[in-house]
Amino acid sequence: MSPPLEKSWIGKPLRRREDAPLLTGRGRFVDDLQPAGLLHLALVRSPHAHARVVSVDVARARRVAGVVAVLTAADLDVTEPLPVNRLFRDMIVKAAPLLAAERVHAQGTPVAAVVAESPEAAWDGVALVHVKYEAGPGVATAPAALAAAAPKIWDDAPGNRSLGQTWRAGNPDGAFAGAAKVVELTVEQNLIAGVPMEPRCALAAWDDLTESLTVWTSTQAPFRVRSELARMLGLDEGRVRVIAPDVGGGFGVKGGPYREEPLVAWLARRLRRPVKWISTRQEDLVTTQHSRGARSRGRLALDGEGRIRGLSARIEAPLGAYLSFSACTNPRNHARCLPGAYTVRDVDIQVTGAFTTTPPVGAYRGAGRPEAAFLIERLMDEAARALGIDPAEIRRRNLIPATAFPYTTATGQIYDSGDYRAVLERALEAADYSALRRAQAERRRRGELVGVGLSLYVEPAALGWESGVVRMERTGAVTAITGSSPHGQGHETTFAQVVAEHLGVEPDQVTVRHGDTAGAPQGSGTAGSRSTALGGGALALASKDVRDKGRRIAAAMLEAAVADVLAVPGGFHVVGAADRTVPWRAVADVAYRMGALPAGLEPGLEATRFFEAPGEVWSSGAFVVAVRVERETGVVVPERVVWVDDAGTIVNPLLADGQLEGSLAQAWGQIVMEAIQFDADGHLLTGTLMDYALPRADDVPVAEILHHDTPSPFNPLGAKGLGEAGTIGLPPAVVNAVVDALGSLGVTHLDMPLTPARIWARIAAP
Repeated sequence: MSPPLEKSWIGKPLRRREDAPLLTGRGRFVDDLQPAGLLHLALVRSPHAHARVVSVDVARARRVAGVVAVLTAADLDVTEPLPVNRLFRDMIVKAAPLLAAERVHAQGTPVAAVVAESPEAAWDGVALVHVKYEAGPGVATAPAALAAAAPKIWDDAPGNRSLGQTWRAGNPDGAFAGAAKVVELTVEQNLIAGVPMEPRCALAAWDDLTESLTVWTSTQAPFRVRSELARMLGLDEGRVRVIAPDVGGGFGVKGGPYREEPLVAWLARRLRRPVKWISTRQEDLVTTQHSRGARSRGRLALDGEGRIRGLSARIEAPLGAYLSFSACTNPRNHARCLPGAYTVRDVDIQVTGAFTTTPPVGAYRGAGRPEAAFLIERLMDEAARALGIDPAEIRRRNLIPATAFPYTTATGQIYDSGDYRAVLERALEAADYSALRRAQAERRRRGELVGVGLSLYVEPAALGWESGVVRMERTGAVTAITGSSPHGQGHETTFAQVVAEHLGVEPDQVTVRHGDTAGAPQGSGTAGSRSTALGGGALALASKDVRDKGRRIAAAMLEAAVADVLAVPGGFHVVGAADRTVPWRAVADVAYRMGALPAGLEPGLEATRFFEAPGEVWSSGAFVVAVRVERETGVVVPERVVWVDDAGTIVNPLLADGQLEGSLAQAWGQIVMEAIQFDADGHLLTGTLMDYALPRADDVPVAEILHHDTPSPFNPLGAKGLGEAGTIGLPPAVVNAVVDALGSLGVTHLDMPLTPARIWARIAAP
């Protein structure tokens, strides 16, 4: 293989090429598509969280002008269930019905479908469907569902338990028995919603001539949607095409499919006309999967010097009534990531996932990682307080040393690379931690409530595989096709840089195609901060294959041995004879011209690669946060947010920092305002954006972002994940800072969200 090219595009902060259509109103989202003969779907949804469906009367709805069809469960012949990624043994999984027949187990479950010539006519029809229910008791939280006297949600799910697992290593019982100090903490994670700017939506069209189905949907995983639609509807997968056009945010909640995709597909085939469904914001809040929401009780055993001797945790995670595709992700990550950045050998961690009469719970930016980081980092601060050790120092004493990588944790995870001590020290230095503590002491003497909080985090990412195709066209232009499917990350820009780097062309010569299952190899999609490491890795390998073939063609054209030909930016030349050069365009012309290639070389300049990493990549980072709490109002005011992130090789620093800032904004929402609220039976109380608070731009603090990058050995780019780092590391740092600020008032723990009312009540408490 030829040596590296001289000009590097990796590490260049190129501006996003995707933005012009979006900024000028020319983006193409699902609701912008208006095929001829389009029909519109609206759904009659249960207002009850748990009820028996006594009867459904659709007669009046069928008479509404413009209504084409009104269907109930009895009209459907789809028997295959929606998919669930089963990551635990002996799970109990209950299928989510496309339309409920006899019972509903969550508010928002559809019981009838109305299809009409216009959205207005469809909703008029919905208003005239009469459903008689017999409501029953429900349970909204995991602890309530697992209680001995809890109402039974499913007859064949004893104790409302869906899944469970224990991670046990070493001698945790002995570690706690011999500990100099044991600290304990119970954390109630607030349940939150993804609230993408574009709610979920889908459009399906059936072609009678070709007996093929095309579905446009706002999804992160078009290939998954395609395979599941083919399975559920009994179709040849090769005759199903799924397109993710411009997608207005996903954050994990659009990993689907949900019931609406197969429903519109079935209806389009049945009615022989295109059918579109667009979620309202209220529907989105009550049917799109929520996230977080677990209760965890953690215990940490320490010796007299503050070194960890044992870790114990009991986690109760809500799953909803019908499991989402990613239902297992949160409880699994919550448990396996608990050791964090620290050397912990003796652990006893148990997780239980419970059915609740609520919407599904699944992945959302972080997906279990934030819960794990929050618990261990709060325990570290509690340990520091109990032992009278500075929070920075107790962390230093327990960090995994850089010489230990690759490092296997007590929960069986393999950390690929990192330097956690260097990350922490750089954050402390950048924040001038000693000066912050001195200033804090002075301000406290003046009566101010000020605090400093720290956290470290790890972020597993890039599990699995991804595909990539690189093709040099006859003219020398380059087409790259990726199985990753973006929803705002900037894949077109980043992947063009990756291909340009490994092929020896300009990024502007590279066209990146994505989000369409037609003309592309199977792909996994975008989730879990995997795209650059896996999708970029596949494209890097495919680019090298094309470059190596181009080198062999160039050698024949230059009448030189392959070993004497170098790949250089723009083409190839002979070693020691830079004037003997052939550009890529000439090589491409020969590659496709009949009879021009030397014997032994196939025509074309194209390569397809599937890249599967040998293991996950583990990003890491550290936060130092300084806050002021207003005594009179309870408002938390962030004064400094210093952040050092290690995401391995950074392809585009501008886009990387944009991803970090986006995760910080969503973290801030969870920290200070966001919370899904139910009544005791599982009825949503925060069903509009008047009730569910979201941060605005001027609410979000500005972070001082720094990088300390240790490349991963597990992929060609050395890249790690970074899209979820803020949601993982910032919440415990801020809560640690606020608890520090209020420590003189006897406050030792706070659960999120840190609303002014909640903080003021703690300040005012006797």
